[in-house]
Amino acid sequence: MPLRLLASLLLALAASVLPHTPARADYPDHIVKIVVPFAPGGGTDVVARTLAQEMQKDLGVTVIIENKPGAGTIIGTQSVAASPPDGYTLLMATFANAVNPSLYRKLPYDAHKDLAPVALVARSFNVVVVNPSSPIKSIADLIAAAKTDPEKLSYGTYGTGTSAHLAGELFKHLAGVNLTTVPYKGAAPGITDLLGGQIQVMFTTVASCASLVEAGQLRAIAVTSAERSASFPKLPTVSEAGVPGYAAESWYGLYAPANTPPEIIDRLNKSAARAVQAEAFRKLSVNEGLVMVAQPPAELDRYFAGEEARWRKVIEDAGIKAE
Repeated sequence: MPLRLLASLLLALAASVLPHTPARADYPDHIVKIVVPFAPGGGTDVVARTLAQEMQKDLGVTVIIENKPGAGTIIGTQSVAASPPDGYTLLMATFANAVNPSLYRKLPYDAHKDLAPVALVARSFNVVVVNPSSPIKSIADLIAAAKTDPEKLSYGTYGTGTSAHLAGELFKHLAGVNLTTVPYKGAAPGITDLLGGQIQVMFTTVASCASLVEAGQLRAIAVTSAERSASFPKLPTVSEAGVPGYAAESWYGLYAPANTPPEIIDRLNKSAARAVQAEAFRKLSVNEGLVMVAQPPAELDRYFAGEEARWRKVIEDAGIKAE
């Protein structure tokens, strides 16, 4: 057999047994999955499902949600960190991902080494609410009451290290007051006790309190964001109401496994940026108190690092440990 023909046959044989790798230019060519590290029905799940519905219009493939709750988002986050870096498995990260390195002595992943930022999708905030029959009508009133009789004031949270918990701890630290922390298994039971007078205040999400505030069943006295919110334009921020420098935000960020090709990250970032311009997100921004941003990967990386450092100090100063 001529040498040239033999070489051609060997090349053809090699090509036939090598695994086929789709060209990156073809991305995506099958289902994209966004892992939500919480149970269905919560705020993160709602945001992720809305994002998936809009991104699939742009990407041209189905985008599904897979809920993997447990261990304060660790289970779902680890599953994405261990996934192939091909752009088909993503993570909807939240506030919890930035505080977990401070709450847990050891995590099964390194957020900076094992995950790649895709897009900072949205930021949110909590609302400081009290019972409408309470004499507390402002942040100044809350501080005065806490200093006068701190043992009688308690605030409800829905888990160690949640935004409701750490927003309260930051308030205590910066205002120089003490409030008794009362943990609940969710926002609903905490609000029930707030309505019943068993606790005096909550730093809760917009989704959990907006309808009650509108109906006059709760009194909102401030928002925890750095700037006033379009959802509650008449409410001052905690900072302007008497606690300078106070800001406590929730947020939603899209991540991929580390080493995902830059061109795929860029494709996903642009898709997310288009998605948040949709009418579905305009409605969601009002109902959930969201500020849609869809900023680039570098901004999510910077923002995450800042949140991680800020909450580490609060957690260490307060001696907070994971349950």
